[in-house]
Amino acid sequence: MQKLIKTLPLVIALTVVGGCVYKRDLPQGNYVTEGMVQQLQPGMSRAQVVDVMGRPLLEAPFNANQWDYVFRLDEAYGGVQQRRVTLTFDGERLVNVQREGDFSEDIELRPQNGVGPAIEGADPMGELPATQPEAAPEAAPDAGGTLPRGGEPATTEPLAQ
Repeated sequence: MQKLIKTLPLVIALTVVGGCVYKRDLPQGNYVTEGMVQQLQPGMSRAQVVDVMGRPLLEAPFNANQWDYVFRLDEAYGGVQQRRVTLTFDGERLVNVQREGDFSEDIELRPQNGVGPAIEGADPMGELPATQPEAAPEAAPDAGGTLPRGGEPATTEPLAQ
């Protein structure tokens, strides 16, 4: 009975704490907008397509004439939005553009600042010092020289052992 009395509050506490999870939006892949897809025209070269869309997320390994641009946004406290654009080339020229997903409006990407949810009225930059203090090089014990620090060359004097 005493074990049950000790274990029950621990189980309740872990259950309550387990429900307190901060989630963030998770964007993956190539961000693709309606404006980008509208700029694609049959006959464009691969270089022109890269200028408009960027490098593709997937190039079919057995078919070098197909590029896939996939974008997926898993919203922290919402649904999943996914878009896919498949481009088909004939040699070096674009011949076909296929779309999957809702392109009617752009997906809003919220900035991901910090490691947790924002606190209203808090200015995270106000808590940081204006400049970092300058660290003095450490003297080598009983050697008379200095130890190198990151990005700093060592002195030419040998250190005594």
